[in-house]
Amino acid sequence: MNYDAGKYDVIVVGAGHAGIEAAVAAAKMGAKTLMLTLNIDMLAFMPCNPSIGGPAKGIVVREVDALGGVMGKVIDKSYLQMRMLNTRKGPAVQALRAQADKPVYMREMKRIVENQKNLTLRQGMVDSLIMEDGICRGVVTETKAEYRAEAVIITTGTFMRGKVLMGHLEYESGPNNQRVSVELSKNLEELGFELKRFKTGTPPRVNSHSVDYSKTEIQPGDENPRSFSYETTEQILDQLPCWLTYTNAETHGVINNNLTLSSMYSGVKRGTGARYCPSIEDKIVRFDDKPRHQIFLEPEGRDTEEVYVQGLSTSLPENVQYEMIKTIPGLENAEIMRPGYAIEYDVVTPTQLWPTLETKNIPGLFTAGQINGTSGYEEAAGQGIMAGINAAAKVLGKEPVILDRSQAYIGVLIDDLVTKGTNEPYRLLTSRAEYRLLLRHDNADMRLTEIGYNIGLISEERYQKLLDKRMQVADEKKRLNKIVIKPDQVNHLLEEINSTPLKEAMKAYDLLKRPEISYDFIDQVIETNEALNEEMREQVGIQVKYEGYIKKANEQVDRMAKMEDKKVPEDIDYDQINGLASEAKEKLKKIRPLSVGQASRISGVNPADVSILLIYIEQGNIARVAN
Repeated sequence: MNYDAGKYDVIVVGAGHAGIEAAVAAAKMGAKTLMLTLNIDMLAFMPCNPSIGGPAKGIVVREVDALGGVMGKVIDKSYLQMRMLNTRKGPAVQALRAQADKPVYMREMKRIVENQKNLTLRQGMVDSLIMEDGICRGVVTETKAEYRAEAVIITTGTFMRGKVLMGHLEYESGPNNQRVSVELSKNLEELGFELKRFKTGTPPRVNSHSVDYSKTEIQPGDENPRSFSYETTEQILDQLPCWLTYTNAETHGVINNNLTLSSMYSGVKRGTGARYCPSIEDKIVRFDDKPRHQIFLEPEGRDTEEVYVQGLSTSLPENVQYEMIKTIPGLENAEIMRPGYAIEYDVVTPTQLWPTLETKNIPGLFTAGQINGTSGYEEAAGQGIMAGINAAAKVLGKEPVILDRSQAYIGVLIDDLVTKGTNEPYRLLTSRAEYRLLLRHDNADMRLTEIGYNIGLISEERYQKLLDKRMQVADEKKRLNKIVIKPDQVNHLLEEINSTPLKEAMKAYDLLKRPEISYDFIDQVIETNEALNEEMREQVGIQVKYEGYIKKANEQVDRMAKMEDKKVPEDIDYDQINGLASEAKEKLKKIRPLSVGQASRISGVNPADVSILLIYIEQGNIARVAN
């Protein structure tokens, strides 16, 4: 017999990186929110790499922070090491990566959740959804507690029917030997959802005392570390290094000799693994021409001796892992504290979602994170904050928020998922973003903070700082366009950096456009603008230097915006549109795009189909699917 356990506006199932962002966002917007999790002590657990950020992913963390999320703030308080990647390349591919102190990160996240107004944290296993007239109205736990709400967000990560694989050994388990959710998977299938089976994996963890670091290469953090959050004012300066070593022919021989014992190659594994984060077995097979592969030794915290052996993800039996790891320089005497393993789990096919992350067939039900087929804490956080925003908006009678591909990597991520789907764990890459010069690490606040402010996630003080930054950057660009630099002022400095001397006077603005000229260089020649902080100086330099490219990208966005503005009725009858290819009709009926722009990105819908759809909509005589 079920019992009434309470009424809420929004219920979040799961307390990983997606669940936390969803719950905190909904609560901050004013929705009475409940977060249910299998184990309160595992809040924000990092089952894989103890790090945040990296190419594209680091920009997502900045975007989450710009919207008013918490991941950036917490990693800034708990990192062991901070590095800006790709500094020798252009700003479009630069991104922060932080090595996390895993226990501290979890503890700080738990503190935020427990102290968030409008947010209740409870431990419980959700078995099923409460359905009334086809609408999700809450959840029921295994203890028969019945929690009701106007919106439910499922963020179960890899816990739905999770199964650990190690050689021929397999058993039901979530990450770190946690309980798994079985009944919820069954319930979703009963409700008509298409589920897939994906796989991820982790490497062994070794004891730091047993590692010979003299045989490895040190990988220090940046001397002047930067921050993920725009609100961080203090940096952690006593950073810990990571270490680099490599596999070799002996390592590869051990793996090849035991491939039939790996879950990956023995037939035990049934889930699809991540192409961009392969196991060491997969690397050896797929890249058999490579004599070695990088292995990073990454500390898991200041108060633990566990070291994450990044690059050695495996599902080989434990005894083979011992044999393999001892072939690697520096790890000859390594003591494995936790063996590596693969884990299979259920995911919801993401084309069953609207761009708001609400499910198409069940109003009031949202999903976010790895349950949607993604990999990575950052992708989960990006989905989580958007699901939380849109669930709260639905309950509070506000307009939904959908970020487009030119506004954020989060927009690219969600659009890819709901429009194209994924046949493997999806990982964000800079190459997935056609407007990546607009989606930079430095300008996430310029792109998204006003949105966060308008929906109640950003404070008045922080918003005013953004307005001040915009004004200061614009004023400085105007100032540089008025200042004339003469050859005798600058030529001696230009010669020092092998830059072409001036033959005639030039505006400071135009000189800054040279690839080899930095804002700091200009600052040596003209009067310093003391009002500008480091972030503002960076903005000025990038906006001036890449002005032409940014202008072209914005023109491309404007052209595409016309397609996005052409809305497609949700109940349009594609069977009544003459001329559409059969495959296009099938895909359009499945995805149900909200705009002609989204329709154009569906695999199997070609430009001719898009033109026919556009003409049909513009004619106005639209046939509707009968309810």
